[in-house]
Amino acid sequence: MMLAALIEVGVPESELVATLRALPVSGWEWHSERVEVDAVFARRVQIRVSEEQPHRHLSDVVEIIGNAPLSETVKARAMAVFTRLAEAEARVHGTTPDRVHFHEVGAVDAILDVVGACWALERLGVERVVCSPLPMGRGFVSAAHGNLPLPAPAVVELLFGVPTYGIPITGETVTPTGAALAVALASEFGVQPPMRWEAVGYGTGQAVRPLPNLLRLFLGESYGVQDAQGNWQSVVQIETHLDDATPQLMGYVLEQALAQGALDAFLTPVQMKKNRPGVLMTLLAPPDRADALMNLLLTETPTLGVRYSLLHRRCLQREIREVQTPYGTVRIKLARDGEQILHSAPEYEDCARLAREHGVPLQQVWQAALTAGHEVLHSSQ
Repeated sequence: MMLAALIEVGVPESELVATLRALPVSGWEWHSERVEVDAVFARRVQIRVSEEQPHRHLSDVVEIIGNAPLSETVKARAMAVFTRLAEAEARVHGTTPDRVHFHEVGAVDAILDVVGACWALERLGVERVVCSPLPMGRGFVSAAHGNLPLPAPAVVELLFGVPTYGIPITGETVTPTGAALAVALASEFGVQPPMRWEAVGYGTGQAVRPLPNLLRLFLGESYGVQDAQGNWQSVVQIETHLDDATPQLMGYVLEQALAQGALDAFLTPVQMKKNRPGVLMTLLAPPDRADALMNLLLTETPTLGVRYSLLHRRCLQREIREVQTPYGTVRIKLARDGEQILHSAPEYEDCARLAREHGVPLQQVWQAALTAGHEVLHSSQ
């Protein structure tokens, strides 16, 4: 399905097949067609194996990839995928990665899937892969070791720490090969980052599902994260209303949110339904911390739900300099817009420490630091 979606977003199919034909494996046929799945046109790629394939070890797969006419980047990514697979299988079966028999995932079709995906991403010039949370089906699947519960044990091992969710489908929705590709190639899992779509492709498999059996892939250029001077950023705003949480609990949650990567955390007094006074708890965070912080609010507060939205902000560049005052060294925070310094402020902790050490008013140290900071500001402009 991933190969099919990659072709749909622009990978030349003839080049992809020629690359796979150059691998030192044989006994397979390529079939590709566009089909309609629930009123959506998608591509279906089938790799039909015409010869019996051996049960390969990790060293066999690494040798096949290493001897292929591929770039070092593609080789490294493909080997990383199979290494993750071997490690997961080893944990499931109580052995070591080098002794794992890959069975299905070591067959030629899995090698072509993995190498083809890694090559296609390089061919497209993809610099970053972001994956949505993965859907988990239920039931059992027939494998070389017998009937296995879903999600398959190897999939479970691969997806520790990855956001997943259950769906009402009986059948395998994420295979071990697909899970390994996701965790080895994706830099993050979660909501879609800000991007300008350039192409979208749909890949489908053979199974008929109650929900569309589609893998959707967006190709595009990121935006809003950073401009040439690093001023633009994207943040997630997470909110929930509370009217039944104690002050101690709310203070604890704010502290935990900041410790877990929130950029800011604060409370706003609000009037809630039934005329109850309450608070609006708001967290601002990088997109990759959104899932963890939403889980924090759901588990640590009595709320029944949270809201989140993606926002963009423009930030001044920050710079720290040290200045000398009659009381000692104070750090000064400078705020820049390119080459222009717009603001400066002394570091409070430095001023408070020096005020205590010298037995003078805080404002006296603060003013001395401001004067020294102004001199730095004028000398820089």
